[in-house]
Amino acid sequence: MTIERLDPEHRMSEAVVHNDTIYYTSVPENLDEDAEAQTANALAVIDRVLTRLGSDKSRILDATIFLVHKEDFAAMNRAWDAWVSPGNAPVRCTVQAGLMKPEYLVEIKIVAAK
Repeated sequence: MTIERLDPEHRMSEAVVHNDTIYYTSVPENLDEDAEAQTANALAVIDRVLTRLGSDKSRILDATIFLVHKEDFAAMNRAWDAWVSPGNAPVRCTVQAGLMKPEYLVEIKIVAAK
C-alpha cells in the first residue's frame, strides 16, 4: 500500500493519499475578509486540491469545520450551502476552536475518495 504525499515539506504535506482516500486541511487565503468569504475561499482551495488529485467535492466523505466564533456559524453555512455538491453532502461537524493564526476565522479538514 503506497502513501502519496502532495507537496511534502519538513513539517507537513499539502495533502496525503492512502488507499484511494484523500486527507486534506484547508485554510483561507483571504485573511482580511469575514467568515463567509473566508469559508468560500477555503472551499475553493479544497476544489483546487481535489482536482489536482483527480477527485472533486462530490467525493468528500467527511468534513470537520473549525470555527473561531460561534456567531459566524450562519455565515459559514451560507458559504457551505452555496458550495456543497447537491445530493452528495458529506458527514460534517463544526467545532468552535481557537486557531493558531489569529486572522483565521475558519479551517476545514476533509477526507475524500479519490
